[in-house]
Amino acid sequence: MNIPVSRPLAAAAGAASLALLAVGCGSSSPSTSASAATSAPAYSSSSAPSVSAAAAVLKTEHTSLGTVLADDKGYTLYWFSKDTATTSACTGSCTTYWPPVIGTPQAASGVTLSGKLGTITRPGGAIQATYDGHPLYTYAGDKAPGQASGNNLNLNGGVWHAVTTGAAPAAPPSASASSSSGYGY
Repeated sequence: MNIPVSRPLAAAAGAASLALLAVGCGSSSPSTSASAATSAPAYSSSSAPSVSAAAAVLKTEHTSLGTVLADDKGYTLYWFSKDTATTSACTGSCTTYWPPVIGTPQAASGVTLSGKLGTITRPGGAIQATYDGHPLYTYAGDKAPGQASGNNLNLNGGVWHAVTTGAAPAAPPSASASSSSGYGY
């Protein structure tokens, strides 16, 4: 039995089918929730930035640990005990909690860093910033500048450490208090 379908209804159904097809084929990258996207940038080697990544601006921040190396937003930077001077051991889902600092490192205006700045090439070709031979990461558990809740976490078969430095901050110390959280991987 054939059921007659009006042309406007058929056109609407066709448009809806095309929209669903476009959404389904639009991307093979995993989606992230809004809360995950705002807490820390997720990193995936399949969506790695090009080899000519922008600069990773580094500065210092005052925390309960003393003066630490921080990204341009004031978030504490970390190094991982399983890394080498040329290779990151944090890949795959590890980078959801420990996003690599991508780009060629440079000190923020007015900041003098005593350590040696460098880079490594991550799997997929992204350039990751290093400090004194340690690849650099942020931590998804730090919710505000000046926190260092990832320090001394024993995860992924190694220990994560905040990058401490004897350098003086470019601005007055942050009023943000350090907190610890149960974030982990």
